[in-house]
Amino acid sequence: MDTDRFARLTAADLVQLRRICGDDYIVTAGDDLKIYGSDETEDLNFLPEVIVKPRTTEQVAAIMSHCHERHLPVTPRGGGTGLSGGALPVFGGVCLSVEKMNKIVEVDTDNLMVVVQPGVVTQTLQEKVEEVGLFYPPDPASRGSCFIGGNLAENSGGPRALKYGVTKDYVLGLTAVLPTGEVITPGGKLLKNVSGYNLAQLLVGSEGTLAVITEIILKLIPNPQYRKTLLVPFDDLEAAAVALTKIFFARITPCAAEFMERSAIKAAENKFEKSYPHSDAAAQLLLEVDGNDLEQLDSQCETIAEVCVECGAIDVFVADSPQRQNEIWEMRRGVGEAVKSICPYKEEDTVVPRAELPKLVKLIREISARHGITTISYGHAGDGNIHVNILKKDLSDDEWDNRLPEVITELFTQVVALGGTISGEHGIGWVQKRYLPLAVGPAELALMRKLKELFDPHGILNPGKLIPDE
Repeated sequence: MDTDRFARLTAADLVQLRRICGDDYIVTAGDDLKIYGSDETEDLNFLPEVIVKPRTTEQVAAIMSHCHERHLPVTPRGGGTGLSGGALPVFGGVCLSVEKMNKIVEVDTDNLMVVVQPGVVTQTLQEKVEEVGLFYPPDPASRGSCFIGGNLAENSGGPRALKYGVTKDYVLGLTAVLPTGEVITPGGKLLKNVSGYNLAQLLVGSEGTLAVITEIILKLIPNPQYRKTLLVPFDDLEAAAVALTKIFFARITPCAAEFMERSAIKAAENKFEKSYPHSDAAAQLLLEVDGNDLEQLDSQCETIAEVCVECGAIDVFVADSPQRQNEIWEMRRGVGEAVKSICPYKEEDTVVPRAELPKLVKLIREISARHGITTISYGHAGDGNIHVNILKKDLSDDEWDNRLPEVITELFTQVVALGGTISGEHGIGWVQKRYLPLAVGPAELALMRKLKELFDPHGILNPGKLIPDE
């Protein structure tokens, strides 16, 4: 890791950062350095030299201008819920937290839009707009703690992406600070806009490597009145995947279609000391439909049940109350935490064309058996996005270190051969960048490097992320 290209933080730098943000918004010592040196990616930790907590775009611009001039590395940070090491300050330097930029600036009911700062918690935003009958669909599992800014950085999706799309589909405009300190405002409260390159969309999914986003204009839609939730157990993993494809052939698009194999549900039962229906089944589909016509939803549920039974479902459970719906979704949202509490792990975020999902499920089992390693899979089956957790279990440190890269390389190679790629919503960040050439060709990588250099000539913004080392 080339650390020589960056300057070290000095007392004079701290004086300037305090002048910009104020003493109460600067942290240079204590347990916070360790907390801000990690996210939810395994057990990695890199201590920043200073944490800054700006409150305005102008303060972010002043920070970036100073750090650009001084060649100080800057790592933007949201809620710290990332799973690819995107918020790890691997070069030390400045950790720029947007936690104080947490205002919902405007809920525009006339235009069905909302203006927010990046430090707003996703669930807080969703609940706020629901108060006026509107709906912000992107729904990451960590919605109770992740920030909107981080959602943009990773182009987050979640269960509802199947019907409603991912974060990028709701971003109409934003304010962002370039690594040089310049401020740009691409887009706006516009549903059509082809005035030059779409810089707003370029920044979505760029993992904080091109700019610091400080304000966002998001599209909203009317909130559906009704939801119906079904939990469907199967005795065969592939049968569950096939059933999902046939549901679409029945001309039904669920708003969510989640896949969980038995070991994932068992992990949730053990972690939360609760029992779930047919938890011994090989796999379960969590399906949800929504809309404004209750009779139509009931009809769709009947059709889904018929299709699933034809494909070998053991039973079909309908959550007939909001309380039961919440219980089922709490289980699904808790699966990741439960699996990760078992032992050291590595999570991969595979995604394939939806029709290839049965092959992906079979492929994961074959690779696990071939390498003698334990995997637990779950995820957003409706859009082909399966999270594969590789568990260390009883492997020695040497076995784990030797087998893991082989397993990941084989998994990713096969996923790409199916027309897929190596990350659906978790990003590349720090931990996956070595594998990016498996999914992205040399010409594309060259363009990415040129873009990074154009936006960030000194390479100070979130260095070490996304783009593989040359």
